[in-house]
Amino acid sequence: MPHSNDSGNCMETAFKVKKMNFRWVGRIVIWSLVLAAIFTLASYAVLEEAGYVLAFGVLVALILLGILFDMVGVAVTAADETPFHSMAAHKGRGAKEAIRLIKSADRVATLCSDVVGDITGIVSGITVAVLATRAAVDFSVSTLAASLVVSGIVIGLTIGGKALGKQAAIGSSQDIVLFVAKIIYRKNWLFAKLLRKSMR
Repeated sequence: MPHSNDSGNCMETAFKVKKMNFRWVGRIVIWSLVLAAIFTLASYAVLEEAGYVLAFGVLVALILLGILFDMVGVAVTAADETPFHSMAAHKGRGAKEAIRLIKSADRVATLCSDVVGDITGIVSGITVAVLATRAAVDFSVSTLAASLVVSGIVIGLTIGGKALGKQAAIGSSQDIVLFVAKIIYRKNWLFAKLLRKSMR
């Protein structure tokens, strides 16, 4: 009979975990839609009347944003929370936030590497399409040729940048996590609220 109760408790616990995960996934989906809409509308607004220099500037900014968030996602999964417990005992700024980030590494990594990374990738693709179409008209070249050139540059910068970023994130994971944790502690960053919610 006790065995039956134990089984029931396990099933109840599993159900609660699944319910909690679905709630978090739903929250991430909503935030993804909101952020995607913001990034897409902002990029269209800028690119509509922008010259090539500004357009490439937007493209590079999107690539860098994706690389930086990917670094945070990797750093959180690679960091060790032990040193931060000592900092928290001495009331170090950002120590508690760093511990929460590491304890929620899977969620933070999903947010940073997948959500923000995918959004910047999609918006980068839109920017590439706009630049390629404009270049094809202005320089009398085929749209395919212009797309290949611009896409090649973007892919090279993105892959190379993320490769370097991952190396830096693994080698300096503690510093990166603490830096992000201090930003969350001070509450002066656009994604601080989202990161805080992802740790719950």
